[in-house]
Parts: sequence; C-alpha cells; structure tokens
Amino acid sequence: MPDVDGPGEDEWDALADEAGGLGAGADPAGDGGSSVDPGAGMTHAWIFTGPPGSGRSVAARAFAAALQCVHGTGCGTCPGCHTTMTGTHADVRLVAPEGLSIGVNEMRALVLRAASTPSGGRWQVVVIEDADRLTEAAGNALLKAVEEPPPRTVFLLCAPSTHPDDISVTIRSRCRVVPLRQPPAAAVAEELVRRDGVAPDMAQWAAAAAQGHVGRARRLARDPEARGRRESVLAVPRRLTGVGAAFDAASTLIEAAEAEAEASVAESDAPERAALETAPGAGGTGRGAAGAIRGAAGQLKDLEKRQKSRATRAQRDALDRALVDLAGFYRDALTMALRAPVAPVHTDTAALAAAGAEKWDAEGSLRRLEAVLACRAAIEANVKPRIAVEAMMLSLWKG
Repeated sequence: MPDVDGPGEDEWDALADEAGGLGAGADPAGDGGSSVDPGAGMTHAWIFTGPPGSGRSVAARAFAAALQCVHGTGCGTCPGCHTTMTGTHADVRLVAPEGLSIGVNEMRALVLRAASTPSGGRWQVVVIEDADRLTEAAGNALLKAVEEPPPRTVFLLCAPSTHPDDISVTIRSRCRVVPLRQPPAAAVAEELVRRDGVAPDMAQWAAAAAQGHVGRARRLARDPEARGRRESVLAVPRRLTGVGAAFDAASTLIEAAEAEAEASVAESDAPERAALETAPGAGGTGRGAAGAIRGAAGQLKDLEKRQKSRATRAQRDALDRALVDLAGFYRDALTMALRAPVAPVHTDTAALAAAGAEKWDAEGSLRRLEAVLACRAAIEANVKPRIAVEAMMLSLWKG
C-alpha cells in the first residue's frame, strides 16, 4: 500500500516491544530450543494478511526494518531502520507489481539474489507486496525458495487472506501468518487529524466514506478531484432510467477510471522514456549515436509493454475503487431497508439510499449489491471491464 505513510513514533515504540527478541542471536529456523514456544520467535517466511487499507505492506516493511535494526529492536532511527523504510537498504528487496501480475522471470531473479549473503545487514529480506498477484509459475519458483530457504534470508509476503485464491496452500503451510484487521473509521479519522492536519469534520467524513482504508481516506480528504469522482459514481443510481441510460452510465464509469489511471501513470511514464532515450544518446547527430538508438529499440519496446501493463492495472484499481463506493451505497440501502442499527457508509447520500430502500425493499437492495460484487469478481477474473460494467448496470436497472 504505497500511498500510506510509514510508522510514526508511537508505532515504532510498539514495534520495538514486539521485535525485542529479534537480536543477533535469533534463530532463523524458529526452533531455538525446547523452552521456546514453536509458535513464537523467528522463522524464515511470513504472510501479512488483511483487507485493503489494513496496512499489511506497511507492517511488513516495519518488520523488515526491525530485522535490519542495528540495535535489534526496531528503533526507527538507526541507519538500518531508516534505509529499510525509505527503500534503499542493500539487503532489503521490495517487490510491488506495477502490472497485472508478478511473472516467473522476475521471481526467479529475485530468489537468486535473495540467496546471497547479506552485505551489510543481518538478514536478506524480501518483501512481496500483493503476493496474490503471483502467477502460478512465479508461485512455484517462490515455493522452492521457501521450502529450502537460505540460512539468512527472510520472506515477507502480503496478501488479502490465506484463501487458496490469494496464496497457494503449499506456500501458506510454510509461512507464519500475521493477520491484520481493517481499522475502524474513528481510528482512521483520528490519524488524519493527528498526522495530516485534516479538519475533524472532514476527517470523519473521509474515514467513513473510505470504509476504513487509510490511503483512500487521505486522498478523499486532500484531493477535490477524488471527491468529485466519488460523487459521479454515487450519482449512478439516479441515472439508471432505462437501457440507454445504463449503457451511458457504464461508459461514464469506464472513462472516469481511464482518466484517473492515465493521470496516475503519466508522472512516471514520461521520465522513464526520456531516461531510456537519453542513455544511448538521443539527440546526437553522429553515426554512432544513430546506431545506439537503433540498438535501444528493443529496450523501448519492453518499456512500452511494461507501461501499458501498469496503465491497465491502474485503470482496474481505479475502477475497483469506484465499485467499492457503489457497493457502499447499496449496502446503505440494504441496512436501511432492514432497519439495522448501523451507521451509513456514505452520509452525504443517506437520503438517496433511504429512498432506494423504500422503493426496492431489502431483497431488491441485496440483488443490486450482489450485482456490484459480481462485477468486481468478473473483472478480477479478467473479464473485459466494459463488458462487466455494462452487465452490472443492466442488472442495477432491472433490479
């Protein structure tokens, strides 16, 4: 979860208490004597699980920092902690997939490098964010390393859950699980006020609207454009007046996701291409420069492929955020139809959700909520987003 800031001082204090036993004599096999609880102590592979916004990747990085801490406590100030949290430690490798998946070639190269002896720290640490995006072949390559780990290497995996759809059963069986829960809205609001200086009213609204996702709440509180995109998504139920309107709403949703994705990747795409073109001598006039540029054509093609994959991933992530907002609206309608004593997710559309609850009743609200969730599942299964969204809009209109 790159958009979430690193641990604060109070979080580092808690981490130091938890990691106090990870000193230089920690046993990498986790079986340091008959007096040690087999479920405690150090081991070579961990899985941090939790829903989006739970901070699983932040927790994994903090744990990696504690492993590299020169004091063995996760102090947060020593060179080992600082370089790990900033992503510059020589013995900590962070894998954050930019595209739709993590491929086997990337994983094989990573495992090979992770098998080397630590150059400066006490461990070689591999942090794999979104381990649920490992391809089958990449998962098999990782499994071999987890089954026969190098003596000073630790693997930290991040995944939504330990379900076989997220992480293979064989990898799961060789790892210790650290389950995290999504923070309550009140805790997220308090964090926004304390760390980001957001006004309390805005913080409470953003935390509720983001459904406990810290990074999403921060974007809503800070970015007017993010709030505008959310408003357009929540206007969808009012727009579904017929078949034509359903297809128009689907196009609007897809185009908004594409625009958001294009804006998010544009900042990195142009500098990457410029750097690659400049390296072999772009702008030169001699024959040597022209030949170097021709030789770099393959590298440019690979870069374009990676950027296209990253843009596709960004578009799907943006679309998924919109679908989560839409699901929250129909969840509000369902709870109101059932008269459940729970607070609405979207307080600013509570009146509209109440009107929908009265019109659709609980069964109709549930069918619409299930249609949104089915759309998310279809896109995750690689159904073309436009087809999945159009089918969803027709289901929402028909009820």
